[in-house]
Amino acid sequence: RRAAPPGAGLEQAPLTAEDRRASLPGRQQVYVKTMGCAHNSSDSEFMVGLLEEYGYVMTDKMEDADVCLVNSCTVKNPSQDSATNLVKSARAKGKPVVLSGCVPSADHSVAEGLDGVSMLEVTQIDRIVEVVEQALQGHTVHLLNKRRTLPSLDLPKVRRNRCVEIIPISGGCLGNCSYCKTKHARGKLSSYTEDAIIGRALQAASEGASEVWLASEDTGAYGIDLGTNVASLLAKVADSLPSGVMLKVGMTNPPYMLAHIDAVAQVLRRPNVFAFMHVPVQSGSDHVLQAMVREYTVGDFSRLVDGLRDAVPEVLIATDVICGFPAESEEDHQGTLDLIKRYKFPVLNISQFYPRPGTA
Repeated sequence: RRAAPPGAGLEQAPLTAEDRRASLPGRQQVYVKTMGCAHNSSDSEFMVGLLEEYGYVMTDKMEDADVCLVNSCTVKNPSQDSATNLVKSARAKGKPVVLSGCVPSADHSVAEGLDGVSMLEVTQIDRIVEVVEQALQGHTVHLLNKRRTLPSLDLPKVRRNRCVEIIPISGGCLGNCSYCKTKHARGKLSSYTEDAIIGRALQAASEGASEVWLASEDTGAYGIDLGTNVASLLAKVADSLPSGVMLKVGMTNPPYMLAHIDAVAQVLRRPNVFAFMHVPVQSGSDHVLQAMVREYTVGDFSRLVDGLRDAVPEVLIATDVICGFPAESEEDHQGTLDLIKRYKFPVLNISQFYPRPGTA
């Protein structure tokens, strides 16, 4: 007689709901951590939309996740360190990890120090489901080539704040700031069409969004590659929004916005547009600005701020300052302090200088 196999005749424990879920493709739980700017936040919302459409379930606890997605920021050393440390922590817990965002996009060598971690370039976020599927199967995928075209604005999206729709109006910029690592990740300016942006805004409004935020590495440069400009875009978006939906303009550097002060001010005066502008100055010294390759002077910055405040007295101007830049002297720093005292910015973001690999 043939011997019975080990365990024959013993009842096997039924699969739990969690076991059944974990064994079904596209039914696992995903932990998503987003770092950095509004553009990154929008990218994460698109990726979550794609994952949920496929059947994945999001979780706020890494411990409950079957796979982790870290959407990273490379603007400073601490932001990159936060991302890589989180990746290593997840790997130590035995979790498959996908690292997306500006860290792997700006520096492909990051992959060398993160064994077993899949990576996704910023222009390839529409392939997140494919990469997550492979990561869950134990494979490591690196999709780090930069596409010429941006991801579609028609992708499914899950807004983290259901009232706020963040729309990237472009990717990359026309600047060459000496300290900037983000340019390595996002590349040269590539703008979405006005119709695509308006279509996304109207869709969000129909889904209940009460605010539309336009995000970009440099709002003022929008459309130069398409033969249009930011003033035209803002006016058309504001015209298209239904009653009760507010428009907010994203960060702009001074150089390209200077040509549109009057037209942009007209838009900021509209009742459905927030009287707000984020204009990083970075330094109150022309010497430091030149070393930073910021392509404007303190006088240019003042002309922009004064022009906006004269035309829209209630406008809130936010700005950023970098302290300790290598070329900065005590006199240069005092110039920055004098500028701050002069304008009394209601929002002032202060950062120390961090040297980033591959920058001047």
